[in-house]
Amino acid sequence: MKLSSGNHVIEINIPDRGALWTAIRARLGPGRGFALATLNLDHLVKIRSDAEFARAYAAQDFIVADGRPIVWLSWIAGHRVTLMPGSDLIVPLCKLAADEGWPIALIGSTDDALKGAAAGLRNAVPGLEILHVDAPAMGFDPDGPQGEETLETLAASGARLCFLALGAPKQERLAARGAHLAPSVGFASIGAGLDFIAGHQARAPRFMRALALEWLWRALSHPRRMIPRYAACFAILPGLVVRAIGHRARR
Repeated sequence: MKLSSGNHVIEINIPDRGALWTAIRARLGPGRGFALATLNLDHLVKIRSDAEFARAYAAQDFIVADGRPIVWLSWIAGHRVTLMPGSDLIVPLCKLAADEGWPIALIGSTDDALKGAAAGLRNAVPGLEILHVDAPAMGFDPDGPQGEETLETLAASGARLCFLALGAPKQERLAARGAHLAPSVGFASIGAGLDFIAGHQARAPRFMRALALEWLWRALSHPRRMIPRYAACFAILPGLVVRAIGHRARR
């Protein structure tokens, strides 16, 4: 499923978890890395005005639907995809890593949050090996010397699967750079997922997620930051719906 954002086209090329597990095994099994992005409306807004973010997204190997509007747009266009928020993928991916014997790494957030997330993941996934934990300093630039050092240290650690909790667009930009500096590592950009596991941020209650109201929970929890973000997302939604209808008509 392809979605247009300004002059850029983003393709959701992984429709469900089964396809994702197959794709990851096919890459990490023989020692090849990958970059996984979880597409939502905020990303589509940012891509329109951020050329570096657009280039980073174009370099992602796997893209899944994170957010019900993305799922609904895909359905309108005639493509069935499954909702796969990054936060919901962390534990299942860790179970896959433990089963396959792939050590993992955690990069992003804060030292305290990563310590809590590591403890929570070891608790949830027996046999999980966490080889590397790194909370970059404020102002971290994924495209600068700090980014290079971060990736080189990660590559030397022996980790095979790395969760990036740097927020968009930093995490996607670091993952894209990782293809060259840490080519045997699989990168999964998961936003605030590690903070949820550590208990440093509260995620929307399950019933609100089931009703597609997680956005409302976040808007009420952080109104000054989230309301302008969601306003920008809603502003581009009508155009995306029109394009999705046109895509279905052309099939």
